[in-house]
Amino acid sequence: MTNKLYLTIITLSISLVPISAGNRMSLDDVIHAARHQSVKALEARQAFISTYWAYRSYKASRLPSVYLRGNIMSFDRSLNLLQNPDDGSLKYVSSNNLQNDLSLTVNQNITFTGGTLSVSSDLSRIDQFGDSKSLTWYSRPVTVSYYQPLFTYNQFKWDKKIEPKEYEKGKRNYLEAMEAITINAVYAYHNLLLAQMNNEISQSNFRNSGNMLRIARERQLLGTVTKADCLQLELRMLNDSISINETAVQVKEAQMTLNSLLGYDESFEIVPDLSAELPDIRMDYDLVMEKSLSNSSFILDNQLILLNAESDVAWAKASRGFSFALNARFGMSQTGSGLPQAYQDLLDQETVGITFSIPIFDWGLGKGKVQKAKAAQEVAKARVQQTENDFRRQMFTAVSQFNTQRQQCLVSHKAMTIASERYELTMHRFREGNASVTDLNMAQTENDSALRQYISDICNFWTYYYRLRQYTLYDFISGHDLEIDINEMIL
Repeated sequence: MTNKLYLTIITLSISLVPISAGNRMSLDDVIHAARHQSVKALEARQAFISTYWAYRSYKASRLPSVYLRGNIMSFDRSLNLLQNPDDGSLKYVSSNNLQNDLSLTVNQNITFTGGTLSVSSDLSRIDQFGDSKSLTWYSRPVTVSYYQPLFTYNQFKWDKKIEPKEYEKGKRNYLEAMEAITINAVYAYHNLLLAQMNNEISQSNFRNSGNMLRIARERQLLGTVTKADCLQLELRMLNDSISINETAVQVKEAQMTLNSLLGYDESFEIVPDLSAELPDIRMDYDLVMEKSLSNSSFILDNQLILLNAESDVAWAKASRGFSFALNARFGMSQTGSGLPQAYQDLLDQETVGITFSIPIFDWGLGKGKVQKAKAAQEVAKARVQQTENDFRRQMFTAVSQFNTQRQQCLVSHKAMTIASERYELTMHRFREGNASVTDLNMAQTENDSALRQYISDICNFWTYYYRLRQYTLYDFISGHDLEIDINEMIL
């Protein structure tokens, strides 16, 4: 191969290799950036904020509500058709008045019974114009009302059971989403690291193949290396030159993927840092199960499935057509031509009654609703039991994978060191004429494979670790549960 051809290959090979020094970032740096500025992190925060305010609305519904209502300056000048109650005759009567009324009402939902207690105060004034001018005040200083549905679905009761769990599930979903973002960052980070390492390997192999080819040509003149060996090295060098361009494209794609995850534009170049330090942790299956069942959203999901199924049964029973409701009201009222007179010698008012509706024939409609809800409840119970069994198996697999992965990383690191030493030794032996081209190619292939395997094992180690954190919402390194700063989230 001529020097001109060598120069052409080298020029093509390095044309896509980045020349910028880049921004060196560790895995922790990338994880921090992903959890704070990625689009997925923003979506997770907004989803939690929505859940937070939904829970705040529920809490507000359990507190007294105060309403001020009024009808101000309602002027009426018209003809109204009225019927004489004595003889049934109809005639138009002129109406010319001005009405004003104001009321203040306090409502309180009663969770235990499902009823509503109200206390109100009302005042109204009617100004009559025309030939018979008059002024009338009407006051109800205090009116206490209570509405109680009987034998019906108590929405307040079920909200009290379900809404707090929904809120807690929202918090755990947010924490799990952040761990999922971390896992994606780990994968993208090591994918970029592997791509850059492959590019460096291609460049190193290209240089080594060129050196070995030069030595082989010299030994060919001495008759110790065949032409076929030289052609094999030349082919390997050409393949390495192609690999440089291919891996350079892979580096750019991996860089853009990681930048997209972190919220950077494509001009931002990240240089990953391969760290061989791994935490000395061994997962205990019992601890993992304990934390996953107490911290993760899995157990809350199952509880909510069962609660909603039970709620549906209660609703079906209450909606079979039977309807009973108690209405009670007590108050004081008075009228007068002046405001003081409207509050003197108050008269009491009491109203109590029960309304009901009972189906005589519904042709099994109500019973069908109940049986359908009960059947769905049994299916929900079976599915929950099945998911719990699958979850325990999933936890066992995750723990086993992690506990073996650290040892795998140590083995692959040792294999990488041995393969590198063997490759260097084989190149030295080739220079001295004690190794064949086949030996050299095999040593190079094994060296490249060992390095890629080590990076892959490191990626798997951190992926398994953060997946266990996602399952348990527990930091195994610091030894505490993952928490959320609500004040920081909603400000």
